[in-house]
Amino acid sequence: MTRRRFAQALAGLSLLTAPDPAASATKGKIYFVQNYLLKDGMELARWHRFTEQSAVVPELRTLRAIYLEAVIAPHMPQAMTITEFGSLDHCQSVQRAFASSAGAEPPYASYSERLLASTDFNPGFSTNGNGSARIFEYRMYHSPAYRQLQALNERFAGSEIAIFHRTGVNPILYTNALNGDALPNLTYLTPFENMSAREKAWATFTTDPEWLKLRVESVEKYGHISSVTHISLWKPAAYSPVK
Repeated sequence: MTRRRFAQALAGLSLLTAPDPAASATKGKIYFVQNYLLKDGMELARWHRFTEQSAVVPELRTLRAIYLEAVIAPHMPQAMTITEFGSLDHCQSVQRAFASSAGAEPPYASYSERLLASTDFNPGFSTNGNGSARIFEYRMYHSPAYRQLQALNERFAGSEIAIFHRTGVNPILYTNALNGDALPNLTYLTPFENMSAREKAWATFTTDPEWLKLRVESVEKYGHISSVTHISLWKPAAYSPVK
C-alpha cells in the first residue's frame, strides 16, 4: 500500500459505525495496526530497511509506535507495526500529511490493517519501560456479542488487571477492535523480559486463587464471555520507539 492509498483507506474508515463499547472509545486513543506477511528472510531485511527510513519522516517521527518482528506467529516471517494516535481525527490528519509526499511501498507478500480503540483502562504507549531484550505477546479475546465484550471489559477494569500485575502480567495496551476479524474482541499487548518470564507469569496467573474465584463468578453471572482466538509472540526492532 502506498502512502496515498494508505491515507485514503483510513478516510473510508471514518464512516465506520460500531456498537458499544467500541464506539464510545473512538473519542480516545486509536491504534493503527499493520501486518506484513513476508516471503523470506531477505524480504524481512528489506522491510526493516524501509520501515526504519520511514519512521523518521516528519509526519511519523513524533508518534509513539512499536515495530515488531514475529517470533512465533501463524505465518513466518511476519512484521507488525502498531502506531498510537490521540484520536481518529488525529490518525487521519497525520496520514493525509504523510500521503502528500510520494513514497514507495514496503516489501510484503500480503498485507492487512486494523483500527483498535483504546479502552478506558488502557495505559497507553510509553518509552519509560523500554528494554533491549523484551518479548511482546499479542492476544485477542473474541466475545460472542458486544454486551459480552462489555462484561469482559468490566471484568478487566475491575479485579483482573490487579491480579495480572500481581502475577507478573503487565500489558501496555488494551483495546477493542473497530474493524477486522473476530469482532467483537479485546486485543492487548504485553511485554515480558524473556520467554521464561512469560511462562512463569502465566502459570502463576492461571493458578491464582483470586483469579479462579473471579472466573467462576464471571461465568455464573454472564456465561462464557470470551475465547482466545489469537496469540503471537514478537520482538521489537532496534529502531522501534517503544521496545
